[in-house]
Amino acid sequence: MSESSRSQSEAVYLEDLTVGMVFTSSEYPLDAGQIREFAQRFDPQPFHLSEEAAKDTFFAGLAASGWHTAAITMRLLVESLPLAGGVIGAGSEVTWPRATRPDDVLHVVSTIMEITPSRSRSDRGMVTVQSDTVNQHGDLCQRSVARLLTFRRSV
Repeated sequence: MSESSRSQSEAVYLEDLTVGMVFTSSEYPLDAGQIREFAQRFDPQPFHLSEEAAKDTFFAGLAASGWHTAAITMRLLVESLPLAGGVIGAGSEVTWPRATRPDDVLHVVSTIMEITPSRSRSDRGMVTVQSDTVNQHGDLCQRSVARLLTFRRSV
């Protein structure tokens, strides 16, 4: 079942999920001002702060912090993956194969990769989710493979 076949506010429980299920978020437009503002507060490196300073760096232009892309991804995940009890991480591997740039419009496609009911706690399990953050051209800007605590319905 895809996210589009559920109400955005309808909570999803462990038993509602199947391997291969896909959830797609709304879009999030990003501009240079947002990139600079995030960088000033959390990652003040030249390639995140100034187009001019970024020209002669590895990025050859202004690029969003990977942590900014991760924060946007989290917001989009919370809105598009309505897990009962919230999106509660238990570990993640994050990669940034391509820089996020000014005027990118991001969305997240999350795929359920594995479901493991807890053997010791009958009210929960772990779900492995691959979340790809993609720009308007279909370029992969971030991939996260996360283990998420997911609850069962009350019996």
